[in-house]
Amino acid sequence: MTNTTLDTSLAVVILAAGQGTRMRSALPKVLHRIGGRPLVGHVLDTARDLAPGHVLVVVRHERDQVAEAVTGVSDEVVVVDQDEIPGTGRAVEVALAAVPDFDGDVLVLSGDVPLLDADTLAALVRDHRASRAAVTLLSAVLPDATGYGRVIRGADGTVERIVEQKDATDAEAAVTEINAGVYVFQAAALREHLADVGTANAQGEKYLTDVIGLARRAERTVTASVVSDVTLTLGVNDRAQLAEAGRLLNARTVRRWQLEGATIQDPATTWIDVTATLAPDVTVLPNTHILRATAVAAGATIGPDTTLEDCEVGENAVVRRADATLAVIGAGATVGPFAYLRPGTKLAAGGKIGTFVETKNSTIGEGSKVPHLSYIGDTTIGRGVNLGAGAITANYDDIAKHRTEIGDEVHSGSHNVFVAPVRIGDGAKTGAGAVIRKDVPAGALALSVAPQRNVEGWVENHRPGTAAADAAARARSAQEQGDGSQEAHG
Repeated sequence: MTNTTLDTSLAVVILAAGQGTRMRSALPKVLHRIGGRPLVGHVLDTARDLAPGHVLVVVRHERDQVAEAVTGVSDEVVVVDQDEIPGTGRAVEVALAAVPDFDGDVLVLSGDVPLLDADTLAALVRDHRASRAAVTLLSAVLPDATGYGRVIRGADGTVERIVEQKDATDAEAAVTEINAGVYVFQAAALREHLADVGTANAQGEKYLTDVIGLARRAERTVTASVVSDVTLTLGVNDRAQLAEAGRLLNARTVRRWQLEGATIQDPATTWIDVTATLAPDVTVLPNTHILRATAVAAGATIGPDTTLEDCEVGENAVVRRADATLAVIGAGATVGPFAYLRPGTKLAAGGKIGTFVETKNSTIGEGSKVPHLSYIGDTTIGRGVNLGAGAITANYDDIAKHRTEIGDEVHSGSHNVFVAPVRIGDGAKTGAGAVIRKDVPAGALALSVAPQRNVEGWVENHRPGTAAADAAARARSAQEQGDGSQEAHG
């Protein structure tokens, strides 16, 4: 869902100030990644789909790093600094201070709850407005609610308060309805009650959840909407939960592309970032990762055992058992198996990068082939070229990189080394084993031939006592005996 109409009566506050100590990481928790984006990036994307009038992100731990990340996702975000007073209540309080004249509804989200979708949140906002509630919270029912705040309801089923795990009695801890950490508040009521929230609790923090009880005591309406899919509310507090959230997000992403017309043979071993795109009739084979901004055109086959990162793959191309980053693969081209395409590789339509070939910062022209066992770096290759096995463009002279230029319809022999800078003219050919240090004119045959020299007896003289020397001696002796026998019968 993407709302194209700006809802000026809605402000979204995203809480991203926590340290996340259970992650055991120098990286702030909300910047750990799943599906190609940091956790807080997923929350920001969902918030933007609601088209709110304001988006505010509250930061504190590793403030500059988090602020840079969120503004990189969305430059209209307002970054708000939490002060030394701890707690989610204080975080929302400082966010409200950044929009002092706002008098609509405030949707509060957590930067470590990445799976919530815009449809669920839009429905929550609609329910809140329809009931004219002061507070509407999102809840879920879990078989094991350990670690979550509990939703405590009155005898009539209305929400009375939220109790955090560390403050819960045994009876309260037995409740299985949990607070998902997602709320919609009327701004005026939120401002009023936050001013009365204290820090007299086990954590010594200003809890946002205390607003629930204060609103009830003021006889304001508090409602809760129970989400049907509890996985949407899962938060990330440690690496195990990070992996689980990543798995759930990936399953959702894979299914979406399947429904859009892609064949994904083994969803369990296929990973697709939310930023990647697949056209209809794409086939993805097992153990394949399609990452970041990779775009795969119709009819292409990717995999098995392939990783594409920030790549562009043309129609009907085939990429198997390959690793490619920042590469362009043209329509009908083939890559692999066991190819490594480094940044700057551009393979034109109908071209081939074959087995055990590495390419970097090179353009390979239409219909041209680098079939096997080659390194092509800083090279421009024309149309209809075929490079023999073991081709190397020696691009580095220990000081600087240089380019190799290979014209159209060039065919090279096996085991050629092209020492850059060098140009091979259109239609030229090179002999097997050639080391090409000078430009080759169009239509010429380039050879670098040295006469073969055999030094008789070298192994026996220089490696006496070795198995090789013994084998050579036996062979020589057998040959001499054979020659003598032929002479005796002559």
